[in-house]
Amino acid sequence: MGRTKEFDPDAALRSAMELFWRKGYEATSMQDLVDHLGLGRGSIYGTFGGKRELYLKAVDRYGEDARVMLVHRLAGPGSGLQAVRDLVRFYGAGALADEDYKGCLMTNTAVELPADEGACRRVASGLETLETALMGALVRARAEGELGPDKDPASLARFLVTLLQGIRVVGKTAVRQRYLDDTVERALALLD
Repeated sequence: MGRTKEFDPDAALRSAMELFWRKGYEATSMQDLVDHLGLGRGSIYGTFGGKRELYLKAVDRYGEDARVMLVHRLAGPGSGLQAVRDLVRFYGAGALADEDYKGCLMTNTAVELPADEGACRRVASGLETLETALMGALVRARAEGELGPDKDPASLARFLVTLLQGIRVVGKTAVRQRYLDDTVERALALLD
């Protein structure tokens, strides 16, 4: 008969996600995880696998949290165009308010682990989720007459995905205020 876990695996995963998000994959050691989670190595390995497996599970959790947020912000009732505008402004404001300069875990993963196949699959899935959510809101906006017939929802969604990820990267720099001040509104002008 196996021993019962004396900790909450979901809480531990969220805590690991925060540590990886703040420090990055390479800079986080197994000892950092042991200290931060307050768990023994055996508990971490037994529940999550090694550091890489734990990292990928943390990225999965982050991606699921992001998906829930996107559905809430973009698929709800009301103006699809306003929902898109609000999301872009939310990303801009979030980048400027990020006191720890930690950015987006998905974007950080893309930059730090471009050759890791598992990480790349998760990043691609996250980008596709964002694109799909944006495109759905833009299609709805066009159907409601908020977005002109000359505006292609698919192309705009891909542009906005790229813009939002760029906002996350620039948001990690000391000069973010200078670059992000008018970028959001200039980008949103393309929706007019």
